[in-house]
Amino acid sequence: MSNTERGLKMSTAVKEKKVSDMTVRELKSLIRDTLQELIDPDYGLELRPEVEESLKRSIKSKKRTPVEKVASELGLKW
Repeated sequence: MSNTERGLKMSTAVKEKKVSDMTVRELKSLIRDTLQELIDPDYGLELRPEVEESLKRSIKSKKRTPVEKVASELGLKW
């Protein structure tokens, strides 16, 4: 089961319960998911297949852009 599936099942179950009615496991899962969402707003989201393929091609590529060039293009001081 993926994080997304687990999160959806947990959220649905949790929405129907009070904290006092939750098991320790459910409460821990709710806290863990909430922290993950705060740290990473994309937590639980899945990439579209075309984005995933593009990333795989990029990883296999030997072409790299120096961080200094990227920073300069973005107007950042590096």
